[in-house]
Amino acid sequence: MNAEQQRLPLLAWKKWGSYVSDRQWGTVREDYSANGDAWNYTTHDMARSLAWRWGEEGIAGISDDRQLLCFSLALWNKRDPCIKERFFGLTNKEGNHGEDVKEIYYYLDATPTHSYMKMLYKYPQQEFPYEWLVRENGRRNRHDEEFELIDTGIFNEDKYFDVFVEYVKADPNDILIQITVHNRGGEAASLHVLPTVWFRNTWCWGRQEYTPSLYQNDDNCIGIEHRDIEMAHLYYEGAGTPLYCENETNTARLYNYDNKKPYYKDGINDHIVHGKPTVNPAREGTKAAIDCEVSIPARGSQTFRLRLCAGPQKNPFLHFDHLFDARIKEANEYFAHLQNDVKDEEEKRIHRQAVAGMLWNKQFYSYKVQQWLDGDPAMPSPPSERLKGRNADWKQVNNEHILSVPDKWEFPWYAAWDLGFHCVTIGMVDPDFAKHQLQLLTEEWYMHPSGMLPAYEWSLGDANPPIHAGAVYRVFRQDARAKGAKDYEFLESLFHKLLINFTWWVNRKDRAGSNIFEGGFLGLDNIGVFDRSAPLPEGVTAEQADATSWMAMYALNMLHISLELATHNKSYTGMATKFFEHFLYIAGAMASMGKGHTGLWDEDDEFFYDQVRMQGKGIVKMKVKSMVGLIPLFAVEVITEETLKNNPVFAERMQWFLDHRPDLALLVSRWFEEGKGDVHLLSLLRGHRMKRLLARMLDETEFLSDYGIRSLSKRYGEQPYCINLNGAEMFVKYVPGESDSDMYGGNSNWRGPIWMPMNFLLIESLRKYHFYYSDDFRIEYPTGSGHYLTLKEVGTELAKRLLNVFLPDEQGRRPVFGNHEKMQTDPHFKDYLLFHEYFHGDNGKGLGASHQTGWTGLVANLIIMKSNP
Repeated sequence: MNAEQQRLPLLAWKKWGSYVSDRQWGTVREDYSANGDAWNYTTHDMARSLAWRWGEEGIAGISDDRQLLCFSLALWNKRDPCIKERFFGLTNKEGNHGEDVKEIYYYLDATPTHSYMKMLYKYPQQEFPYEWLVRENGRRNRHDEEFELIDTGIFNEDKYFDVFVEYVKADPNDILIQITVHNRGGEAASLHVLPTVWFRNTWCWGRQEYTPSLYQNDDNCIGIEHRDIEMAHLYYEGAGTPLYCENETNTARLYNYDNKKPYYKDGINDHIVHGKPTVNPAREGTKAAIDCEVSIPARGSQTFRLRLCAGPQKNPFLHFDHLFDARIKEANEYFAHLQNDVKDEEEKRIHRQAVAGMLWNKQFYSYKVQQWLDGDPAMPSPPSERLKGRNADWKQVNNEHILSVPDKWEFPWYAAWDLGFHCVTIGMVDPDFAKHQLQLLTEEWYMHPSGMLPAYEWSLGDANPPIHAGAVYRVFRQDARAKGAKDYEFLESLFHKLLINFTWWVNRKDRAGSNIFEGGFLGLDNIGVFDRSAPLPEGVTAEQADATSWMAMYALNMLHISLELATHNKSYTGMATKFFEHFLYIAGAMASMGKGHTGLWDEDDEFFYDQVRMQGKGIVKMKVKSMVGLIPLFAVEVITEETLKNNPVFAERMQWFLDHRPDLALLVSRWFEEGKGDVHLLSLLRGHRMKRLLARMLDETEFLSDYGIRSLSKRYGEQPYCINLNGAEMFVKYVPGESDSDMYGGNSNWRGPIWMPMNFLLIESLRKYHFYYSDDFRIEYPTGSGHYLTLKEVGTELAKRLLNVFLPDEQGRRPVFGNHEKMQTDPHFKDYLLFHEYFHGDNGKGLGASHQTGWTGLVANLIIMKSNP
C-alpha cells in the first residue's frame, strides 16, 4: 500500500478538507423571506457584510468537519469596488439560462484524505466587470449564448494573475499552505493577497453564547482559541499586516440600523478599499486576514507560505518545501496506482482532474428545518407564511455533515440522485466516504418518516430517480475489491432503509396498484411536452415510461442485493423472491398490460413513450423520442446458474412463479433459454425490442452524437413534435445547447444535450446484456453503417465518444471549450479542464454548471472501464 492508501482508513486525516462552499448567498438555508425568494433575500452584494447562519463561503476554502474554523483566500487588484472574497455569479433571474458563476477557476488536484490539494483562480488585473456581466446577460434571451467572463476580453492581453492555492498536511492537525501568484501580463502589476481565517458565527443566534477568538500571538502568528478545535496557530511568512474584525453582520449597511458592534464582517474590505478605520487596533476578533501588498513583475511570480497547526512551531517553515515535495510525490504514487492500466497521458490528466473535482466538491452542509422554520431566539421571528411554505413538512431534517455536492457554486447543496452517481466515482478512491454518504441519506434525520429520500433544499419533497440501491451495490463491490472483504453490515443496514423507500414509491407513485408509475419531472427538467412537475388536472393521470423503468431497475437492484445478502444470511431469500416477482409485474405492465391493457411500448414506432390517461377521454401517448424511452434499457440484470445453485430456495420459489405465470417469463426475458456460460437474463427488453431500441439509439440522425447519446432525437430539429392538449398547441424541438425554455428554472436542458450519468448507465447496461448474449450477438454500429460490433464493443465505443468531449482532437482543440480561442490554444488555459453539467448535442461544448464534476466525474470511471475491456 502506498502512503495515501495507508492514511485512508484513519478518520483524523479527513477532519480538515475543502469543506467551505463557493457560495452561501442565494441559498434556501439563508432565506427567511415570506415568499421563499431565496435569490433576492441574500445577494452577492450583501455577502461581504452578512454573517451567515448555516455555513461559510470562500475562494479555495478549507475548514474542519464541523466548520468551526475556516481559511480561504481574498485578493484585491486595487481597481475592484470590493475585495475578491467570493466568486461572483448571476442569480436565476439575471442569467439568460438561470444562475451561473462568472469566474474562471479550476480544481486541479486532490487526494481523498486532502493530504494534498491544488486549485487555480484566474483574477483579472483590470476592474472586474460586475455590472457589464449583469447588464449583458440581462439583455440576452434564452436563444442567445451566455455572456461569460472570458467573452468580455478581459484576459485577451494576459493582464491577469494566475493564483495557485495548494494545501499539504504534515499531519491531521498541521496544514501547510502555499499561494503562488503569477503575473501573466507584460507589465508589473500590484495586488493585495489576503489569506483569511475566521470562525463560523455560532454565537449570535441565541442558542449558545461561547465566542471564540483570534489574536496576534507574535509578529508572524495569529493565535486561535476555540474550545472545540485543536488548531491554535496560523503562522505566516514575510511582512504582511494582520487585520482583525468580527464575523458579525454590518446592520448599518444592510438594514439601516446600528447594532453598536464595532468592526463588522466587512471591516477588512472597507479598510483596504476605502481606508476606513474598520479594523480592530487591538488586533483581535473572530475574523482576520494578513494583508500582503505586492508588486509582481511582468511574467513573474511570488509565493506566500502559511502554516495552520495545533502545536507551536519554533521554525514553522524550516522543512516546508521538503514536506510539500513529499506529499506531491505521494499523490503521484497514489494516482499512478489508480491509473495503472491507463496508457494515454491525456486520459490520465482527465482522470486525475475529474477525481480532484469530486474531492474539492465536498462541503459542510448544515440545514435544520425545524430551527429554520421557527427562527432563532436572538433574531426577529420569521414570517408566519413560512410555516406552510417550502419544506414545512420536512421538520425531521437535521443535517450537519460533510456532503458531496454537485457544484459548490451553482448547486451548493446535496441532491439525492446526483449523490448516488457521485458515490460511484468517489467509491473508486475512498469507498468508506462513499458508503457514509449513501448511509446518511437514509438516516432518520434525512429520510422522511414516509420513506421518501430528500431531493434537495429547494424542494425536499421532489421525487428524484431511485438510483440509490444501484449506487449502494456498486459501492459495496468497490469496497470489497479495495479491502478484500465484503462489508455485509453496510449492505444489510442500507437494504432495510431502501426497503422502506421502495415501499414509499409503490404506495405514493402507483396508487392504482397497476405497476405503472408516475413521478413528476424525475430530474429530467424540461424533457416532457409539459412541465411534469406541475399538478395535473383532476381525473388526469400521468403514466411515465421513465418512472416505471426506474422502478423496474430499482426492483432488480434490490433483487441483486437480496441475493448477495442471502449468501450471508439465508433469511433474505424471501426478499429476493419478492423483488423478482415485483420486477416481472412491472415488466409485464410496461410491455402490454397496464391500465386498460395498453402498455408503454409502441409497436408502430418501436419505442417507449409516456402517456396521459384522461378520465372519460381515454389515453394520449406523448410520442416524443427522448431519453425517457431509452431508460428501459437500464433495467437489466444477469443471474448465473451458480447464484441459483447457491440459493436453492430462491430458485425453487422462482421456478414456481414462472410455472404459474409463463406469460411474464416469456414476455420479458427468454428466461428458459440460458445464455453462454449458464446465465439467465432479467430485462424489460427481449432481443427483438432491444435491437429496435438500440437501432434508434445508435442512429446518428437521431440519438448518436460524436460525443455520446443525446437526450432527444435530432430529427426534432427540423420537424418539432407537436400535440394539441385541451386546445393548447405544445411543441418539443431538438435544442442541442442551452435551454430555450424557462421550464423548471431553465438552467438545464434535456431536449438534446448529452448527459454523462445517463450515458454511463447505458454503457453499463450494454455490458450486462453482453454478459448474457456473449460475442455471438452483434448489432450495427452506427445504424446504417454496415459495421457490426458486440454489445460490449458498442459500450466501449460510446465511452470513447464521451471522452472525445475532453480529449484534444487532431487540431489540438478540446470540444468541451467550444469556440473560446484562448481556452483552446493558450498554454495557461488549454490543459485545465472544466467538468460541465451537460454537453452540446452536436459539438460537445460544455454547458450548464461549469464545475459539476459531480456526476460528470463519471468520466473517471469510463476511463478505467475503457482501459479494462
